[in-house]
Amino acid sequence: MATEAKIKQFLAYWFQLGKGVIIKNGQQFLRPPTVIKGDSYSQEFEECWQQVTSPSAGDCYLEGTRETIAELLTSEWDILACSRCEMPVPLRSRGMPPECCPCFDLPNWPDYDNPQPRSPVNSKSYLSNLCQQLTARASDEEEIGTLESEFSCPLEVILPQKTVIKTRTSEVRVFPTNNKNL
Repeated sequence: MATEAKIKQFLAYWFQLGKGVIIKNGQQFLRPPTVIKGDSYSQEFEECWQQVTSPSAGDCYLEGTRETIAELLTSEWDILACSRCEMPVPLRSRGMPPECCPCFDLPNWPDYDNPQPRSPVNSKSYLSNLCQQLTARASDEEEIGTLESEFSCPLEVILPQKTVIKTRTSEVRVFPTNNKNL
């Protein structure tokens, strides 16, 4: 069953490729100019989502598809990756799949030379999680060498040379290790 979050992500990915959503039984077309802002969805996207999920919107569907958003929110549907382009597509839990992927009318798609659509990412928590994983991994292995840093993040182990990373609030100095096993 497709969750509301999956459907929201489904629309966000296709909006990033220029698709829009048709609402009010084909009378109105929506495509937010921005989908992601920082580590969350943009205000324009959130407003579009509210319109699409509003009962007063009537039948709403992604451009190039026949399945309404209301149908996708039932237990009859799921959102999975397309076998051709790896984009999210609606698939029935039982019965026949849709006739085609929404990418059928996009010229030059799939395009693996350019960044693919994505979900919002909180960079701070992502990097913190990465640091924790590397710390755990390093503590499970043999001694990894002496790290000459004011921080205990093992990201510095993988850097080839002395590096200074400047942020708005601080300066982090990272020194490489002399361990040749890494």
